[in-house]
Formats: sequence, C-alpha cells, structure tokens
Amino acid sequence: MTQSLKSFLTRVNTCSAGTPNLNRSVFSQQDVPDKFHVQSLKGIELYEVSVENLQRYLTEGHFSSVDYVRFCLERIHCINPYLETVIEANPDAVHIAEQLDEERRQGKTRGVLHGTPVLVKDNMATKDKMQTTAGSWALLGSIVPRDAYVVSLLRKAGAIILGHAHMSELSSVRSSSYSTGYSPRGGQVRNPYDLSSSPYGSSSGSAAAVAANIVPLSFGTETDTSIIGPASMNGVVGIKPTVGLTSRSGVIPISENMDTIGSFGRTVADAVYGFNAIVGTDERDISTCSPSRPQAVDYSKFLTTRASLKGAKFGLPNKRCWDQVPEDRKEVASKVFQAIRHAGGEVELTEFPCAEEHIPPDGSWDWNYGEPSQSEFTVVKVDAYNGIESYLSDLSGTDMKTVEDIIAYNENNSGTEGAHPGDHPAFPPGQDNLREIAASRGVKDAKYLQALSYIQTKSRSEGIDAALKCTSSNNNAEFDALLLCDRKGPGQQLAAQAGYPIICIPIGVDSAGLPFSLSIQHTAWKEDVLIKWASAIEDLVHSINGWRPTPTYKNYMSKDIPVARKSTG
Repeated sequence: MTQSLKSFLTRVNTCSAGTPNLNRSVFSQQDVPDKFHVQSLKGIELYEVSVENLQRYLTEGHFSSVDYVRFCLERIHCINPYLETVIEANPDAVHIAEQLDEERRQGKTRGVLHGTPVLVKDNMATKDKMQTTAGSWALLGSIVPRDAYVVSLLRKAGAIILGHAHMSELSSVRSSSYSTGYSPRGGQVRNPYDLSSSPYGSSSGSAAAVAANIVPLSFGTETDTSIIGPASMNGVVGIKPTVGLTSRSGVIPISENMDTIGSFGRTVADAVYGFNAIVGTDERDISTCSPSRPQAVDYSKFLTTRASLKGAKFGLPNKRCWDQVPEDRKEVASKVFQAIRHAGGEVELTEFPCAEEHIPPDGSWDWNYGEPSQSEFTVVKVDAYNGIESYLSDLSGTDMKTVEDIIAYNENNSGTEGAHPGDHPAFPPGQDNLREIAASRGVKDAKYLQALSYIQTKSRSEGIDAALKCTSSNNNAEFDALLLCDRKGPGQQLAAQAGYPIICIPIGVDSAGLPFSLSIQHTAWKEDVLIKWASAIEDLVHSINGWRPTPTYKNYMSKDIPVARKSTG
C-alpha cells in the first residue's frame, strides 16, 4: 500500500463526522417500485456511499471490487430501463475488477480510486469491447485507435470503466432545438427526481447515474454548460475545469476553444478525487501544454470546512443573472447566503459589465445570441467541423469520414435519426445545426476571428475578471469567488466562453421538487480556490439541510419525448 493511500485511509477512519443522517424519504413512496431501492452489499449500506468509504470497505475486506461491480451492474439492470443513463455496460468490467482485487491482495493499490467502478460519457473513446458513438447510430461499429487520454488516466488510477454514460446525440450540436439527453442509439435520459422533466444537458447520463446511485463517480464533457447544467438539475456536484487542464484527445469534439472534461460526484470530495485522476498533460492535446498551465497538484489538499468561510468575500452577479432567478430558488439561496454571513463571510452584489450587451434580457442561455460576428455559435460551428473530421480521420471500421457523411447517414435513416423537420419529436428542426456546421467548411475567416475575440473579451475582461473586482473596496481587492444560482444560464455560459473553471453544488429543490445548485466560479486555473470554497459552502449547507436532496423518481413510468423542463432557469 502506498504511503499516500495509508494517509488517505487514516483520515477516513479518524473522521469524526461519521455517516450523515440521509434523507431516505424516497423509499416511503408507495408508488415507487422496490427496484429503485438501493440494497446493502454483504451487510454494508451503500446508499450515497462516498469514494472514501467505498475505499475503506474495499481495503478492510468487507467486500471486493468484483462484488461491488456486480452490485452496480445489477443496479443498471434494474433501473436503467427507466432512467436510460447508461448506453452500454463494459463486458470486461468483472474481469478488470478481478485483476484489481488481486493487486490489492498483493498489497499493491494505485490510489483512492483503486477498484472503483465509474462511467465515462459516450463521446470518450475506450479501446475495448464497447462502442464509442456519441449516441449516433452513424458511428456504430467504428473502431477507435486508442483510449481517450482521460480514460487511460482513469485506468492507470485503478478505476474500472463500468460503461459509457448516455448523452445528447453529438453533445447537443446536431439541432438548434432538441430533447436534451436524447439520442437515437440510447433513447432519452431521464431525470431521477422527475422522469417527465429534463435532465438538462449533453452530459445528463453521467450526472443522472451518479444521482441515482448507479456509480459513485462519472465523467462528462462540456462545451457550454453540459457539465454544470445536468449536475445542477440532477442534484450532484459537477467540476468543469479550465480549458487545457484535462486532455480532450480521443474525445469526440465540438470546440477547440471551449471543450473540457470534468467529473461528477455526490459530494465535492468525491468529484475532486475523480477530477484528480484525469488532470494531466498530453502531447496529443496542445492546450494541456500551455506555459501558463499550473504544475500538477493533489486537489484534494484544498478540501476544507465551513470554518474557512470566516473572512471570505463572494460576489453575486446581479444584472441578468441573480435578478432573473425565480423566487422559490432565491428564497433557498438567500438562506445559504445568510448562513455564509453568520459563518463570518460576506456576499455582496457585483456585475458583469458585459451583461446588457452580451446577455439576453431574460437571462437565458443562448449560444446564437447577437450578430454572427458576436455569436458563440459562429465559433462553435467552425470548430466542430474541423474537430469532428479530425476525430473521424482516426477511426477504422466506418464509412463516416466527414460531417457531410453523418448528415447523409441521417437522411438515409431519417425514421430514427430525424434528419428533416417533423421526422422525429426529439429533433423538431431536423439536423439544422449540422447543416450549418457543414456549410462553414471549417474556415476560420474574419467573421470567425471577430466572434472568437468578441466572446472571449466579453466573458473574460468584461465579464468574469471584471466582476471579481470588489467595487466596495478602495484597494483593488478582489472577491474570493463569484456565486451564481442559474442552472444553465448566462453566468455559466460566460465561464464556457472564457474557458474558465466553475463548480456547482446542490443546495435544495425548487417548487417542482427539482434540484438546483450554487455555482462557484473564478478566472483561469483557479480550481484550487474553487474547491476550497465549494467544499466549505457544501459543509455549511450540509450543516443546515443534512445531505443533498435525494431522488424521488416521480412519474417513474414517464416516456414522453421531447422531455420538457418543469421549471425555468
């Protein structure tokens, strides 16, 4: 056993907090079948099990990784037909667990994820018996040349790739209007709090699987709010890092300027342990080799408690952000802000200077907002054309070599692929975004360069960096971080456009019974700072509410498409 793991387990075993009193009200609902109930394994209760406690159980021999993998596979078998969060399970998962159990018996452990099953989004290549399709039948049968770099790091860390998490087809880039979380290959991801409501983003399968206690950790990708949105709507922690901190190589891309890979967990600590495993430089992704990129660090060292909130000062962007938050969520968030003040911190209003020019008046998310020379989608469609074709060029076993090939495949199979308006309820306008991507031909013309410069300027120097300035101070002080309370809104969109990090933590449910979060954001490479404040605020929230809101599985038989939001924001 490594010294670092010994230290880790010592901290877990001596933790005075113990196991929290969990909200198990879901299990008293008579209309929810027993199959949704999480059972114990060899006498150990696994509902909401943390990465720390799972590792302790494995180390102490309460059960093996093989046992736990079989437990997770059985859970997929029981509830995935309802939730559709997993698009494919790994047929080698038990065999991999056997190998890692043998390493443990020999006293060799790779770290805190040793023998832990995880899910990776279906756009992350796995060089194994599973498919990597981004939910599209067009890529079925394609053969990837190697694992995505983050997948290789997870395997190296001892994680077991249990399967691919389901997602919005092609990371939501194929249509301007669509049923989020839907793909022809995998069906419709369902929100475990209300299966008739939206799971809220292309990484929705990754988020919902963790929320529903299928796996303790999962991994997703974000171009624009595809980690933060589903994390918030599914009541889990999401970490979206600075572009360039995690490698995108081997991941079906959308935008070289905005794509990043992050983690989902039921607590900040869990998400951080997963995040730690995927941070690394990669020569196949030059963004990870930037001279401004910080040196490798163990981010779990920055986990803290509510005591650290004393003296902290947070900014709350108001115009077209906080002022657009529905009253039911404002009421809950305001109680958290008051608790921060009681803990010795401060929360005061600030502004994004770009708000009136760059954010829609209703505070909505819109990547096509503004003139073409100011629109995020002007950048995305060019990047997507080049990135997708580059990815396809590395594949074998498929006729898909261009974006145009995918469009043609969809047209030839429109009954399932919804190529034309009205063909499929999940894609009302057909594949209009894909057609625009193809029309761009990947040319980085003057309009592209203008749009890229515009969105980066507005989101950085006239957005997040400016809002961090503490206007009530006369000494050029900055806020310790910014707080947001929109699920998939302009604040999170600015972080995506800027390539800056953001973490969200669940704080309650709205009037419809759906979770929502506080998002904590900062400038580039400030993951350490965000982890400090996210874990501190989470600890404060848990001291008030007990634990995160847990799934209620309302409307568990719902199969509506398109799936709609039940709450705004």
